[in-house]
Amino acid sequence: MKRTGGFAWLSVFLPAYNDAPSLPVLLARTFATLAAHVVDYEVIVVNDGSGDDTAAVLEGLRGLYGHRLKVVTHPQNRGYGGALRSGFAAASKEFVFYTDGDGQYDVGELPRLLELVGPETGLVNGYKLERHDPAHRIWIGKAYNFCARLLFRIRIRDIDCDYRLIRRALLERIHLTSTSGTICVELVRKLEMTGCGVVEIGVHHYARLYGKSQFFRVRSLATTLHELVRLWVEVVILRRTAY
Repeated sequence: MKRTGGFAWLSVFLPAYNDAPSLPVLLARTFATLAAHVVDYEVIVVNDGSGDDTAAVLEGLRGLYGHRLKVVTHPQNRGYGGALRSGFAAASKEFVFYTDGDGQYDVGELPRLLELVGPETGLVNGYKLERHDPAHRIWIGKAYNFCARLLFRIRIRDIDCDYRLIRRALLERIHLTSTSGTICVELVRKLEMTGCGVVEIGVHHYARLYGKSQFFRVRSLATTLHELVRLWVEVVILRRTAY
């Protein structure tokens, strides 16, 4: 079995909310990539209270992939932050990689991230080479990314790119509290505050084939704004990474 750059232990997790149509292809691609490049791995899907057939699809896929596939189920939707926190808590390997269950990123590009890991590397963060979303989402995303980087003093170029490889020991040193999409700001800022080595790499982003984003809802936007204010006080004013 090929080992990319001596890479051996990896947890991959996918937060999923109403992603039943995309999961079979995404998981097939994930397992094929891991089998070719990683010695010891696990795949975790966090079903965040989906209202579609996600649970049934995952049950069928567990029969296909056996113990390599773990499913964490939230009876009720906890938000994107809640899904990521459950995924990180369930991961058991030395490194953790996550990307979204909607299939907008190609897991086949993961070996490129693995090759960048060095002794001091704590985070390998993707950035979108080109974003394939509706125009309004692209513009709002650019504004959000600019403001978040400025307000939170974050160095990486693309906070909103959910394609990340993280050393698990660092996740154990920080405490994440966000329940919404602001967890990406919180995660990256707190990881940077540990002083770990950070590497960035361009990755491809694809148009969503199924469903729609949950971010652009009034309730979600209100929660995001409230959590951003709370988070800014916590990590910029008080400079907390854990408590």
